[in-house]
Amino acid sequence: MIIYRDLISGDEICSDTSKIIDAGNGLWEIDGKMIKKGAENFVLEGANPSAEGEDGEDGGDDSGDNQPVLDLADQFRLQKLEGGMTKKSYQSELKKYMKALTEKLKELGKSEEDIKKFQSEAPAAAKKILGNWDNYDIYQGESMAENGMYVLVDFREDGMTPYITVWKWGLEEYKV
Repeated sequence: MIIYRDLISGDEICSDTSKIIDAGNGLWEIDGKMIKKGAENFVLEGANPSAEGEDGEDGGDDSGDNQPVLDLADQFRLQKLEGGMTKKSYQSELKKYMKALTEKLKELGKSEEDIKKFQSEAPAAAKKILGNWDNYDIYQGESMAENGMYVLVDFREDGMTPYITVWKWGLEEYKV
């Protein structure tokens, strides 16, 4: 399995266990799914729940809220920015991120050709993101590091399949 980490913060963002689509202009889209979290009630196969006191009528612990969560956010401990972010503030953060990422790519010894390719793709990618801005939920890696990558979550046309959008140039891979 390959885990992809944010080059700047080192936070785990995604893995190759999910479907990764090259969306062009340096962006990846990774499909996820909504899962129910909390209030798990496991019953062994062949067990009689009422005989085991697990039929739910005994006032058991219902502290879990059983809310649907994005599997990728849960698995990689992505932190949702409650209240989101304005388009204008994202543009400001994006400029800082692009500068920090360019410096990081140079520091890692990436070729001048790769850096120029990243810089030439970024404006079209930013335009695509900003054009769809109102549809996104905004997440960051676990550390919520300054200049870290923002992970953008939207749903496919079917309205059921969530996916994240990330900057492929801002990810490093490592094998587990």
